[in-house]
Amino acid sequence: MEKSSITSLHLKTADSTPSPRKRQIVHRTRGQRNGPITRLVSPSDLGETIKPFVFLDYFEAQSLTASGFGWHPHSGIATITFMLSGEVSYEDSTGKQGILPRGGVEWMRAGGGVWHTGGAAAGSLVRGFQLWIALPPEQELAPAESVYLPPHQVEESGAVRVVLGQYGSAKSPIAAPPSINYLVVQLKDKEHWRFEPDLGNTVCWVAVQSGMLHTDDNTLASGELAVFEESDAAIDFHAEGDTTFVLGSAIKHPHDLVLGYYSVHTSPDALYKGEAEIKRLGNKLRSEGRLR
Repeated sequence: MEKSSITSLHLKTADSTPSPRKRQIVHRTRGQRNGPITRLVSPSDLGETIKPFVFLDYFEAQSLTASGFGWHPHSGIATITFMLSGEVSYEDSTGKQGILPRGGVEWMRAGGGVWHTGGAAAGSLVRGFQLWIALPPEQELAPAESVYLPPHQVEESGAVRVVLGQYGSAKSPIAAPPSINYLVVQLKDKEHWRFEPDLGNTVCWVAVQSGMLHTDDNTLASGELAVFEESDAAIDFHAEGDTTFVLGSAIKHPHDLVLGYYSVHTSPDALYKGEAEIKRLGNKLRSEGRLR
């Protein structure tokens, strides 16, 4: 992923005066690793704390099998994949297929039901994050929608790439639910970045992919995820070594999380409808010979 130029609006030197108001970390984790995938957030654990962000995987592998992640369904959520390195193939039940390269973004709004699959190019070192967000009632059963952004369509503001929402002068073209910001940040050694959430965006977390990240009295190492206390106060970050991390910020999702195996909804009735559509689509894929 290419480094962007530094803008004084968002990056300052390491001797900048930090905010006098400290925002505490209330949870931190290294998640659970299973082969090439580290699960940092699940809907049944930290997803309740940081909803609408209900799931986060970090994946890193020299190569994946030909079937990759395999065909699997979702409903009630949107999945967002960001590629830090390598490239993966994708295909989904909306009819889209192709290659997602380094710096690219996959947005899959499952809505009322979708199936998709993916795999790494042979010999490709793939690194990236897959995030799920819980959709509001008006979108959780909407028709499935997939958007695949090449790297040049992922806008930047200084050291920040905007995957969802907006930051500074950069805005994502993806029509995500309002108030959700999902950013990829790359800081050089000793650089300082201050994140100022939108008013009312009290949910905030970071996951460090490489380097060391200092925030007030805490140090986060590569592989760690930290959740901040609910507040819309600013947070100061300082890098030790070249550091890459992702950050999510949003107004808290006000609905219960009603869980299926691959689905998250706001009510049992919505879950029932989503799983019925998943079953219908699965049968269609099998009749076409695309799913066994």
